[in-house]
Amino acid sequence: MEKAWLKHYDRGVPHRLSYPSIPLQQFLTDTARKYPDRPALIFFNHSIPYHELHALADRFAAALQKLGVRKGDRVALYLPNCPQFVISYYGALRAGAIVAPFNPLYVAREVELLLNDSGAAVLVTLSRFYPTVREVRARTPVKQVIVTNIKEYFPPLLKLLFTLAREKRDGHRVDTSGEANTHWFPEVLAKAPSEPSPAAVDPDETAVLMYTGGTTGIPKGAELTHRNLVTNAMQVRHWMADIQEGKEVIMTALPLTHSYAMTVCMNQAVSLGATQILIPNPRELDTVLKAIHKHKPTLFPGVPTLYVAINNHLDVQKQKYDLRSINACISGAAGLPAEVQTEFQRITGGKLVEGYGLTEASPVTHCNPIQSGGKIGSIGLPLPDTEAKVVDLESGERDLPPAEIGELAIRGPQVMKGYWNRPDETRVVLRNGWLYTGDIAKMDTEGFFSIVDRKKDMIIVSGFNVYPREVEEVLYMHPKVKVAAVAGIAHPKRGETVKAWVVLKEGETATSAEELLEFCKERLARFKVPSEVEFRTELPMTMVGKVLRRYLVEEETRKLQPTPVG
Repeated sequence: MEKAWLKHYDRGVPHRLSYPSIPLQQFLTDTARKYPDRPALIFFNHSIPYHELHALADRFAAALQKLGVRKGDRVALYLPNCPQFVISYYGALRAGAIVAPFNPLYVAREVELLLNDSGAAVLVTLSRFYPTVREVRARTPVKQVIVTNIKEYFPPLLKLLFTLAREKRDGHRVDTSGEANTHWFPEVLAKAPSEPSPAAVDPDETAVLMYTGGTTGIPKGAELTHRNLVTNAMQVRHWMADIQEGKEVIMTALPLTHSYAMTVCMNQAVSLGATQILIPNPRELDTVLKAIHKHKPTLFPGVPTLYVAINNHLDVQKQKYDLRSINACISGAAGLPAEVQTEFQRITGGKLVEGYGLTEASPVTHCNPIQSGGKIGSIGLPLPDTEAKVVDLESGERDLPPAEIGELAIRGPQVMKGYWNRPDETRVVLRNGWLYTGDIAKMDTEGFFSIVDRKKDMIIVSGFNVYPREVEEVLYMHPKVKVAAVAGIAHPKRGETVKAWVVLKEGETATSAEELLEFCKERLARFKVPSEVEFRTELPMTMVGKVLRRYLVEEETRKLQPTPVG
């Protein structure tokens, strides 16, 4: 296959890379040796250097082994972004375990489902989430629970203030006394040996079970190997040709329980000796902005909704915060509207480009060139050692020429081993060495790829295909629109029709839906124009910032159901 995209790499980005055959946790060992005093983590202004993080991960690995964890056991992490997550992640890997991160927004039913699916022997959880764990624990295979309080790595004054004012009120203070096999994080560290017993790990063994598909169906655990994750961290690292080992500062506002932040923030940071600024809740935007202003991140991976929120923040518009330290940002998880990209670059002076990935590929497969900026509206080019093609939607066996729309397929060293205990579903997505993404895409003659939409999100109006992203892009062009979502809803004659949900910018009002509809009619074919616009103050979103279209569609479905009589 001729790789047209290689001609458009930034200068200094290699076409191929040489990858070390190491377990993922070796990154931390090597970096702690090279940069022992370099801050590894900053958490509410408390700094943890690499030598300390290395020692804590070692001690946590030894603690797990003392609790009975053996090679291949699953250790679940039900935590927000905090030092305990990073310590537990690398500590579990050093113990030879497989890490299973759970979204901290998950409720009891979801936690129970994933604990049973993963077969986790140990669960590390935040004290605030412990009541949820207590509710489901007896119905799961979990043998040991380790509880941690968010304040454990706060600086002293903040810890005191939190203890007095917020700990009990916000549900962080829990009593575990008398509960068997339940331990507090500081205690298991204090009682553990300083080093674990060696756990020989082959790079092709599973390192992480990263659950995916929760917004579209029953979550599946993607088995990401040590080699997958080492490879992808290095691919992302080398994509940014100007990156400086031992000098970068990464803003980690995206949840580490998501594959994007795990690789692009945490694993990449540890691989190159960068400092991570950990933000537990990216929706607390003032916390994000204060951290940028104070700690001067150079790299800021994010999602469109986060950049939208920053662009529209009144204190940003008043230039209260200095955001000019930001050099490079890769936006993922959803399409990046051109207006959002342009405004964020104006505010920060940094480069913001759209990338693409999926959990099954560790996750990054494509990105626009950082220096040249690539092409607005595209996901860019395949990363080094990554192949991509567009195949027909019907059979998936016919390669399509440039400009034709079909399903995106990926091949590369970052592609998962398969789905945990789901061989049938694995065979559906892994075929003849290719990962079938389920995303509808096209490639141009220069090798730039564009995502048209998800297969499952495509709307069929009177036989015509409508892609929600295209309509959303037009809505984002309107100066009053802050956030927009589009989905198909049932229609008696057309099969489906297009509906838009819109959040307006602060202080803006729309005289009626007609204002937006007329705007769309000037820019879209008639069958693509929404038949209805609903204004909202907010839209349902995942923690990583994706709008949950499915929730919006389910609301519409319930509206159409007849009200019971009597």
